[in-house]
Amino acid sequence: MNYSIDTALNEKLGKVAVIYGGNSSERSVSLKSGAAVLSALKRAGVNAFGIDLCGEQDDQKPILQLENADFDRAFLILHGPGGEDGTLQGVLEMMGKPYTGSGVAASAIGMDKLRTKQLWIGSGIPTPPFALLHEDADLSEVEAQLGFPMIVKPAHEGSSIGMSKVLNTAELQQAFATAGEYDRCVLAERWMSGDEYTVAVLSGNALPPIKLVTDHEFYDFNAKYVSNSTQYRFDTGLSDEKVDELKGLAEQAFLALGCKGWGRVDVMQDENGDFQLLEVNTAPGMTDHSLVPMAAAEAGIPFEQLVVEILAEGME
Repeated sequence: MNYSIDTALNEKLGKVAVIYGGNSSERSVSLKSGAAVLSALKRAGVNAFGIDLCGEQDDQKPILQLENADFDRAFLILHGPGGEDGTLQGVLEMMGKPYTGSGVAASAIGMDKLRTKQLWIGSGIPTPPFALLHEDADLSEVEAQLGFPMIVKPAHEGSSIGMSKVLNTAELQQAFATAGEYDRCVLAERWMSGDEYTVAVLSGNALPPIKLVTDHEFYDFNAKYVSNSTQYRFDTGLSDEKVDELKGLAEQAFLALGCKGWGRVDVMQDENGDFQLLEVNTAPGMTDHSLVPMAAAEAGIPFEQLVVEILAEGME
């Protein structure tokens, strides 16, 4: 059965710009996400069009592109710096244009893994122990603090870009250099040996959790967007009580950062089976490999209805 938007709501939404693309390292993912969202909105009857913000074939500056476009509100599906970090949100607020998802501050914090973890720790939300790496950092102290294996990641990238699992000192030095190519702020985090889960949040409520099973070293970029062997399981193997705990933690983590609308929280279990929160995504992927549409479908929400609900939430 096809989903169609209510006429009254459609009139209130007006002309919708789906803003995607950008020039971050996640551009390729954003192009796919934007195309999927735009197609779904059109199928639902929404008056929508796309803006590839500062695309390769467009020599206009992003702000000029927005100023020259005729739209009433925006569906933001830019991933990474420049679109997911509060920058674009601030521009749209200055223009008086409503948009989907989290606001300026929550977007900026959500894109910053260091500040996210600091806020979670201050809120009593569990997250793996970590250390901040920099040129003057004593790597021997980091090793003593976290032990091997550990994960090294840029603080302001998504889609697992620039991340490495390290097993020894030489690999730690190389991983620091690799992450440093993407970001001046690099984190080393204690390796979590338990299962990995992701929980989508829609309008403040957690959707069914997904257990991620991959034959890669960890759930990296290829496992997310390329591999066909990655498994996404709604049969998580968790008890009902643990599922409720996981969903409650995701909602709490989302709220602690001031996020709204929609997003996704990534979680792992430690060696004791306790949940440890990794990060929040305030504009997750919407590709054919993406997890939010998958979780929504499990909850009985078709893709067209999902994107309309996200868009309508931005009106409030």
